[in-house]
Amino acid sequence: MSSRCQQVVRPIVRSLRQGSHQPQSITAIRHFSSTTPRKDENSTTVQQPGTADASSNPVLDAALLGGQKAEATEDGSSTQWDQFTAAALRPELGSRRRRAALVTTGDVPFEQMPYQCFQEARKILAQDREEKIAKIVAEVEKIKRIEAQDASTFRGGEAYKQKRIESIRKEIEELKILADINDPLVKRRFEDGMGDMNKPIYRYLAERRWRSMDYKIIKQRIDQFHIVPDILPKFDPTVDVKMSFRSYKIKPGALLDSRMTEGPPTLRIQAFDKGERLLSIVVIDSDVPDVDSDAYTRRCHFMAANIPWDPTQNLLQLRHIGRGDGRTEGTLAVPWLPPHAQKGSPYHRLSIFILEQKPGQKIDETKLKELYGNREDFSLKGFAYKFGLEPVGFNLFRTVWDDNTAAVMERHSIPGADVEFKRQRVESLKPPRAARGWEAKRQKAKYKSIWKYTKRIKGYN
Repeated sequence: MSSRCQQVVRPIVRSLRQGSHQPQSITAIRHFSSTTPRKDENSTTVQQPGTADASSNPVLDAALLGGQKAEATEDGSSTQWDQFTAAALRPELGSRRRRAALVTTGDVPFEQMPYQCFQEARKILAQDREEKIAKIVAEVEKIKRIEAQDASTFRGGEAYKQKRIESIRKEIEELKILADINDPLVKRRFEDGMGDMNKPIYRYLAERRWRSMDYKIIKQRIDQFHIVPDILPKFDPTVDVKMSFRSYKIKPGALLDSRMTEGPPTLRIQAFDKGERLLSIVVIDSDVPDVDSDAYTRRCHFMAANIPWDPTQNLLQLRHIGRGDGRTEGTLAVPWLPPHAQKGSPYHRLSIFILEQKPGQKIDETKLKELYGNREDFSLKGFAYKFGLEPVGFNLFRTVWDDNTAAVMERHSIPGADVEFKRQRVESLKPPRAARGWEAKRQKAKYKSIWKYTKRIKGYN
């Protein structure tokens, strides 16, 4: 079986190792040409004396083996042949081949990689980009002409003029994206996390990646945990929100320990539209038991407003809001209250909402503390309607009574740690049914000795 695996892998390894032997300079690489290479072209390279064979290149072996150099035995066979075979047959062979190619090309820049097909494709992409830029210039000139015209010359007046200008600007943004959507350098910077979010192409790529999976998970949690309509009548997130407690990334809807949620989380908020805006952040517990009314109410665990944000920012530490140390701007209206649940109650849903304020409009801190300082009976719908806010981002975690909840409640002077909820037994409203079967047959006096073991015996107290 092992010999058969070696036969299968040997052609693959040989093809990967072709051209691995090269001098220090880049002149040994075959130059670009439009003609087909000769059959004996590979045999014209003369191996320098004292150099190792291409089949035993340690650099290429290290690249293919993920940084591990194969050890050879006295007879020349590799002691890691089985590991190398398994590595060569893995699905990520392409990525290993890419790393091996980058290693063998030395310090050649990415845009000057010595691959003829790659360079020809870049020429075609450059021509397409020039065409898109020419269209952008033409659209900009069109906007200037429209702005110079009098609004009375348009049938719809000033409203139609502004609408047309806005439509052309959207077309320009689309052309900017199409000009760079296929550029390998742009894709490489984005994958390496070095993209400039001020540019529309990187915002577009980030939003496309978010909507491919994370957006679907958030929408699923909104439906699964009945966020709509329990908290809001309708809601569609447009901003990516991720959270972490004590440097641990938390998945949406995770059930967390009370000690972990004792302090406020750190949020990663990624906006996908340009410009700066003001944000408000609210954390709500929508499953607070109300014993008097035998129902559930809502409690505000955190509220902050007037937080400036733009697409280039993504990290927000809630514990720094309102401290005045200059790390995070914003207004702290309601400080963090550790999530807690009494013993016997079902899990509590803690929802984190990101709301966008009206452009240039700040919310009065004194008014927020006056309205929502008591935390109880909080309504997110009323809060958004009162201050003209639009919900744009969402995340969720859950909490339930555990071994550490009582200690957390005691440290923060939260009452109710000694309260335990128990299910109340509901008696059936159906009338008692008549005796039948075994009970009906044994209601005579001779079975009186076993009446105490039966139910619903007529005359038995």
